[in-house]
Amino acid sequence: MVTAWKAVGPQDRGTSNRLLRHMAAADWAMLAPHAERVSFAVWDDIARAGERIASVCFLDEGIAGILDSLDGDRRYAVALVGAEGFIGWPVLLGDDRSPYDVTMRAEHGSALRIPAAVLGAAVAQSAGLRSLLLRFVQTLMVQMGRTIVSSLAHPIERRMARWILLYHDRVREDDICMTHEEFRLMLGVRRSSVTEALHRLEEDQAIRAFRGRVVVRDRARLIELAGDTYGHAEQEYRRLLGTG
Repeated sequence: MVTAWKAVGPQDRGTSNRLLRHMAAADWAMLAPHAERVSFAVWDDIARAGERIASVCFLDEGIAGILDSLDGDRRYAVALVGAEGFIGWPVLLGDDRSPYDVTMRAEHGSALRIPAAVLGAAVAQSAGLRSLLLRFVQTLMVQMGRTIVSSLAHPIERRMARWILLYHDRVREDDICMTHEEFRLMLGVRRSSVTEALHRLEEDQAIRAFRGRVVVRDRARLIELAGDTYGHAEQEYRRLLGTG
């Protein structure tokens, strides 16, 4: 499987998280003694909207879905984070509360969890660390912006192709657990519309759809179908963070 993200970094550090692998050795030394490895099952909460951010999580595996809510119970996906980033970014912006629900999606995940106070103290000491993490936050904002524009301007098939690519970038296999409920969170449409869009992507031989999962058959075709809904945030990640 070829994805947009590549593991990089001057040393292993016991993690596949790109930010932790890419940061300066002195910055990593401030965080490493406080890092605790944690695991998440699918649907586990990583953060809850309105709750205090006690710790930040640098993902090693899995996909964190960032969800916004309407009327308290209707939730919609606005972005995804995998091993390229971390959860708890509002602490860098001066906020100790999460504006979104964040849950583990598609497959189990693992992360290195660091107390928010430790991260705050570290970025206060290191301008380089603060800059690195804020550049990730910028790419996340770009991803969220493209989600908004795509929802307003593009047909369901194009938006679906984009979301499948975002998942494909962050999982370990071409076979991805993606249910109709998952697509509802991302697309905000009825189950029948999800089924029709999946059939059209199958007709284009980009995917195979099964009950509760999607198999990526032709990534290049998916990228073609997604058009300009996909790629901009990924290019910004490479430009701002100097890594794939």
